[in-house]
Amino acid sequence: MARIKLAYLGGGSTRAAGTLASFMHQGNSFDGSEVVLIDLNAARLDLIQRLARRMADHAGLDITISATTDRRAGLEDCTALLSSFRPGGFEARVLDERIPVKHGVIGQETQGPGGFFMALRSIAVLQQVVRDIADVCPDIRIFNYTNPVNIVAQALTTYTDIPTVSLCEGPWDFPEYVAEAAGLDPARLDVTMSGINHNCWSTEHTYGGEDLIPHLRNGLEARSCDPALDEDAKRVLRLAVEMECVPSYYFKYYYFRDEILRRQQGEPRCRAEVILAEVPGYWEHYGEQALADAPALDPARSRGGIHELELAIDAMAAYFNDARAVLPVNLPNKGSALPGFDEDLVVEVPTVVDGSGFAAIPQPRLPHRVVGLVHTLAEHQMLAAHAAWEGNAEDGVRALAAHPLVPSLPVARELYAEMAQAHAQYLPDRLLP
Repeated sequence: MARIKLAYLGGGSTRAAGTLASFMHQGNSFDGSEVVLIDLNAARLDLIQRLARRMADHAGLDITISATTDRRAGLEDCTALLSSFRPGGFEARVLDERIPVKHGVIGQETQGPGGFFMALRSIAVLQQVVRDIADVCPDIRIFNYTNPVNIVAQALTTYTDIPTVSLCEGPWDFPEYVAEAAGLDPARLDVTMSGINHNCWSTEHTYGGEDLIPHLRNGLEARSCDPALDEDAKRVLRLAVEMECVPSYYFKYYYFRDEILRRQQGEPRCRAEVILAEVPGYWEHYGEQALADAPALDPARSRGGIHELELAIDAMAAYFNDARAVLPVNLPNKGSALPGFDEDLVVEVPTVVDGSGFAAIPQPRLPHRVVGLVHTLAEHQMLAAHAAWEGNAEDGVRALAAHPLVPSLPVARELYAEMAQAHAQYLPDRLLP
C-alpha cells in the first residue's frame, strides 16, 4: 500500500465530505497516509476534519487528518495535491450564470462566459499555488478537479513542468444518462468517449454486444411523448440518435441553445441559487455525522452524493500502488492520442494508469459530423488558458468571442467588461478592463 501525504485544496468545501468518504472507501490502498485539508474557512475545515477522523476510526484505518488555512504550510512535503475549489464560492457562480443571460447568452458553470470567468479565477489562485510548490514540495503531483477542468489543465500543462492530470467522471456518467433516458440497462453498456472535458463523444458504443444506436432510437420512439422523461434527458437522447454518437450532456447547450436560453430567461432562480439554498442542509448533515460513531452520508443531504471525486482517488490508488487501471484522464495530446487535434492540447481520453505514470490510449478520429464543434471549443480552451495565465483584458475578449455560445464581438466585449468588474476581487489587475 502507498503511504502518501495528500494536500486537499478545497478541503472545507461542500464536496469535501464525499471526497473523504471516497478516500476512506479505498483506505486500505493508503493506510499510513496523511491528508492535509486546506481551505479559507476555518470553521468548515474543522467540521470536515472531525468528520474525516470519525470515518477513518470507524473503518479501522491508520490515516492522519490535519487541517489548515495556511496553504503554503499545508503543502509542505506533500506527495500529491488534490485540487477542487471554487474561488468566490456559489455566490460567484450566481454571477457566472446570471450575467450572461442578461446579454442573451446561456449562463452555465463550466460552459461559455461562466466557465471562462471561473477559469480566470481558478487559474489566478493556482498560479500562487505553483509558486508555493516550487518552494515547499517540488516533487508533488497534481490531481486536478478544479473547474473548468479542461482550461485549468491546459494552463497548468502549458505553463508549468509540474506533473498534472485532470479528472472528471463525465465519460462514465454520460453513457449511463443516455441509456437511462432510453429505458435501457446501464450495466449492459460498453462505451468509449473522447474529446475535451465536458465536450466528448463516443467513438465506440455497444449494448449487450450490439450497436447501441438502434437501441437508443427505439428508446426515443417509445419515450418521446413520455411526460415522465425530463426534457433535458430527452434532448440528449435525441442528440445521440441524430448524431449516432453518445454525447456529453453539456452539448445540449449548443445543439438546443435557443430553447435552453429561453428557459433560463424565464426561471426565477438559476442553478447556483438553488444550490445556495441547499447548502445549510449539507452542513447540518455533516455536523450530525461528525458526531456519529459510524458516520454515513445520506446522498439526499450531501453535495454531489456520498462518494465524490472518486475518479481522483482511483487514479491515485493506481499510480501510487502501481496497480494498473484504465481511466478517463485529461492530459496533453502527445503522440496524437486523439487524431486531428494539436499535440499540446489537453484532451480527455481513456488512459492506462500505473506506477510508471499516465499513458493515453490512441483513439480513432471523432466523426466529421461532430468534430467541428469540438475543434472550436478546443481553440477557445487554448485562448482561455493563455488569457488566464499571462494575457490581458483584450486577450480575454478575444477568448470570449471565440466561444460558440457568444454570438458576436460586441456581446463578447460587453460581457467581459461586466463580468470582470463583478469578479474584480478575484482577478489579477492585468485582466481588468
